[in-house]
Amino acid sequence: MDQDAPQAESAFDVFSRQCPSRGTLEHVTGRWGGLTLGALYESGFRFNELRRRVDGVSEKMLSQTLQALERDGLVRREAPSANPPRADYELTPLGRQVAERLLGLIRFVEDRMPEVLRARDHYDGAHPDKV
Repeated sequence: MDQDAPQAESAFDVFSRQCPSRGTLEHVTGRWGGLTLGALYESGFRFNELRRRVDGVSEKMLSQTLQALERDGLVRREAPSANPPRADYELTPLGRQVAERLLGLIRFVEDRMPEVLRARDHYDGAHPDKV
């Protein structure tokens, strides 16, 4: 059975507050989760390399994000015995599938930024009290 084929019915409903898929969606679509998955799609990284690639993320936030993505089965962490200690991160096959879809959205948004910036300028001009 094709993993990507739509199913007639799903046992999960992200719109329900009790559904565990909601937490995973938050991990994937949150600022740091999305950027981390996108960066790891390029290649595997050590922690500090990944932190430099995901510009602006704090060490604490990146650590929490990686733990959440690892728990969801999207990221694999390997900590080989080395001196100094290090950890390497890469996407799992499921993580690659999620990142591919996410990168499609990222590219779409980047390509449409001229329209977004024009809309912002128009809005700001019409609503100077909300800027």
